[in-house]
Amino acid sequence: MANIIELDITGMTCAACAARITKKLNRVEGVEASVNFATERAYIEAAEPVSVEDVIGVVEKTGYGATPVADPLATSEAADSTEDDDSADPQLISLRQRAYISLIMAAPVIAMAMIPPLQFNNWQWLSLTLTAPIVVWGGFPFHRAAWKNLRNGAATMDTLVSMGTLAAFGWSVYALFWGMAGMPGMTHPFSFTIGAGEASANLYLEAAAGITAFILLGRYIEYRSKRKAGQALRALMELGAKDVAIVKAGVEVRVPVGDLQVGDEFIVRPGEAIATDGVVVSGASAVDESMLTGESVPVEVTEGHEVVGATVNSSGRLVVRATKIGSDTQLAQMARMVEAAQAGKANVQRLADRISAVFVPLVVLLAIGTFASWWYFDSLGPAVTAAIAVLIIACPCALGLATPLGLMNGTGRGAKQGILISGPEVLESTRRVDTIVLDKTGTVTTGELSLQEVIPSAGVATEEVLRLAGAVENASEHPIARAIADGTRERLGELGEVEDFHNTAGHGVAGVVDGIRVTVGRVSQFSDEELTADLVAARREAERNRSTVVAVAWEGAVRGLIAVADTIKPSSAVAVSELKKLGLRPILLTGDNQTVAQIVAREVGIDEVIAEVMPEDKMAKIKELQEAGHVVAMVGDGINDAAALAQADLGIAMGTGTDVAMAASDMTLVRGDLTVAVTAIRLARRTLRNIKQNLVWAFAYNTSALPLAAAGLLNPMIAGAAMALSSLSVVANSSRLQRFKATPMAEDANSEAPKATKTIASIKD
Repeated sequence: MANIIELDITGMTCAACAARITKKLNRVEGVEASVNFATERAYIEAAEPVSVEDVIGVVEKTGYGATPVADPLATSEAADSTEDDDSADPQLISLRQRAYISLIMAAPVIAMAMIPPLQFNNWQWLSLTLTAPIVVWGGFPFHRAAWKNLRNGAATMDTLVSMGTLAAFGWSVYALFWGMAGMPGMTHPFSFTIGAGEASANLYLEAAAGITAFILLGRYIEYRSKRKAGQALRALMELGAKDVAIVKAGVEVRVPVGDLQVGDEFIVRPGEAIATDGVVVSGASAVDESMLTGESVPVEVTEGHEVVGATVNSSGRLVVRATKIGSDTQLAQMARMVEAAQAGKANVQRLADRISAVFVPLVVLLAIGTFASWWYFDSLGPAVTAAIAVLIIACPCALGLATPLGLMNGTGRGAKQGILISGPEVLESTRRVDTIVLDKTGTVTTGELSLQEVIPSAGVATEEVLRLAGAVENASEHPIARAIADGTRERLGELGEVEDFHNTAGHGVAGVVDGIRVTVGRVSQFSDEELTADLVAARREAERNRSTVVAVAWEGAVRGLIAVADTIKPSSAVAVSELKKLGLRPILLTGDNQTVAQIVAREVGIDEVIAEVMPEDKMAKIKELQEAGHVVAMVGDGINDAAALAQADLGIAMGTGTDVAMAASDMTLVRGDLTVAVTAIRLARRTLRNIKQNLVWAFAYNTSALPLAAAGLLNPMIAGAAMALSSLSVVANSSRLQRFKATPMAEDANSEAPKATKTIASIKD
């Protein structure tokens, strides 16, 4: 059996870092490793026995830090230590401070350099005073990463940023203290080309300050988006009960859930989450297990039934004996599934970093060659100026802003339309997706039971069956009872009063309405003699149409049946049609039974159905599709979908679902409308195209300007201005995303939702 090791990785600054660590770990014999830059975690499978210390040693030799991952679900205190609070993340705070302070200080430096009237007497010394902390303190993360890369024989965008800013700043310091740039009354000379003797009079402080500040802002935006990747586990840890009522020696004692031991008996009241996995000792109730099965109808449990921690007790009082605690529970297993899916998800290396790996060494060689050539054929001054021009023009300010700015505009526009996108790797997934897997309950359907059909026996009025049943069910808290009571109130208005109400757990309810003793409950509790042939046939037909059927009886006979079922969302069929137009193959994946799934799929236009699957099976089905060569998107809303959402190439959660599903997903649709998924995919593809346009422009600018700089046809000051203009072009192109319009049919579907509610069957008069 493979030995699994999980490590938290520190010190990564880009996807290239994750790729480098992965490469080093995979060189260890018998080790298969995956490092996720988003979650900053390494997931390692070792066929041969490998110690954690040895693996950590490999990571540290690569230039990064590593610590073993603690089990976050082993104790209740762990949940409290993982609050999703920006104020608790020192790296985020540091980046934010460096970015904002650097931007504020860089603004006057850039203004003075580019606007001659602002160049007052000794302005250059104020520029130096403002630029020094920006380059040294603000740019420290880049310099540290560049040094680390140098020690490991690698080059990334950080290397180029560090080299360019230090070269520009270093030469400016030389020009100020030992050249002519520090003379009182000095102003920037302006020339498109370089010439002998100019080097000691030129300042490039605005280039050093601007590059550092802008790329810090981009890095902060990127990190803030990336940080959301760990929210799935935090949300799972918040699901369980915080304390529990334990029964000891006949006395009820409330203790923290972390003190619960295997064999302890604890009480679960209606509406409470079950504290841990166990067996019912006494009592009967309906338990909402939708987090596991996706089935909207609660499961009836009595003595001897097994129950799962974090599921919800809907009605009766239960006494449960704990059989599993902490990391052994099914909730903990689901957390590990989500974590493994996130860790194993393919890491998308950023195009900017892949470019940098080749581009940086070439730029360094070109700068050295330029310096040597000019010094040999001309003199030291032009040689220094030309070499600095090469480094400045190559410094990837626009390249560094291309992804964060495109992402910021795309996600900002999406947020206004109810679409939350977690990070840039999501956008790359949308372009390649060819299969979209849809959960049923809460995604295609509303996930809430509603009254579907009333079937009276011969000679009985529909309104009479509904009036009496609604009055009795109004006194119950069972989800089916609430659906009947709400449906009755909607159709008939006020409900009647019930007297002598009695609830028989697992069977039904009874009460007196207007002097008539009425029983509403499971059809199976009534004998065949109490059901007429037409009611038996109607029951079978309703159940074939995915409804749950209850019987209504009075005066010794069943007088009618009432069917309740989940409701298909009004826009689901339109959404499926539009998804097909985007070139996607829809598949319905659900824990519900095959018959119900087929009916729902047929109603909305889906041809492929995978039914009766548990959470681990959902994840396995996604893996099967991926192994078959498909790029898979998954849309879901429940806890049972979390692992599948994390495993999918693109996870889309309905905002009306659970926090766990939303945290494990790559996108969240705030309105919970499946048609918004169409808009989300369109927006994501448009944003990715915009980012690629930015990258192409930035890279083309660098490559086309480098020969000019090397040939002495580009003054470093002009190079700095051109760099700023390149960044402005990236900003302008990214802002075009603000004009993106939602898919019209998504808005239409939402506006028509109240009058377009779709049901499988209607109430019969």
